[in-house]
Amino acid sequence: MIVAPSLLAANFLELGKACSMLNESEAEWFHLDVMDGRFVPNISYGLPVIEQIRKATDKICDVHLMIEEPEKYAAAFQKAGADILTVHYEACKHLHRNIQQIKGLGMKAGVALNPHTPVQSLVDIIHDIDMVLIMSVNPGFGGQHFIPHTLEKVHALKSLIRLKGLSTLIEVDGGVTVENAPALAQAGADVLVAGSTVFNSADPKATIAQLKRVI
Repeated sequence: MIVAPSLLAANFLELGKACSMLNESEAEWFHLDVMDGRFVPNISYGLPVIEQIRKATDKICDVHLMIEEPEKYAAAFQKAGADILTVHYEACKHLHRNIQQIKGLGMKAGVALNPHTPVQSLVDIIHDIDMVLIMSVNPGFGGQHFIPHTLEKVHALKSLIRLKGLSTLIEVDGGVTVENAPALAQAGADVLVAGSTVFNSADPKATIAQLKRVI
């Protein structure tokens, strides 16, 4: 299991310490949530913060854009240090073009699905996607409760990926805990995003290690 702690839940007054902790942990990825106050009802952080995080780690920077018109900013996020750039299905009028743009910039391309968006929406484009991010909460805020139907969506997506003979990764974001992680793994998840579960833990590195070993 790939564990991608979300820096959205970190103490931003001690962001350097959070990055150091993740560097010392078994987490492979840094999950970086970008919100614009338009696509989602919240504003998080943007390019200057990601540029500094990039300088603080050699691990994968997994950037999740919860923004309108992501094509306007893809090149800037690549320059800031994104290794994976995920855009929302619901925010892209020309999704194939968005994916090709991201890949053309040398990044892995991810597509996120909100809780109401069916997996079947990706049937005609799944072969072009490196990763699908299943939102297990409504996007915009950390600390929300996991939506149980997510397990069915992950299972359906895994079936589609296997049917097509692909190696597309499945990432799950929102309300992921040590308790529901095993069920997500069994449904077919490859990457777990955990914010509050990690950063509110008494021992974040031990929690990451526990998530890493779910089966």
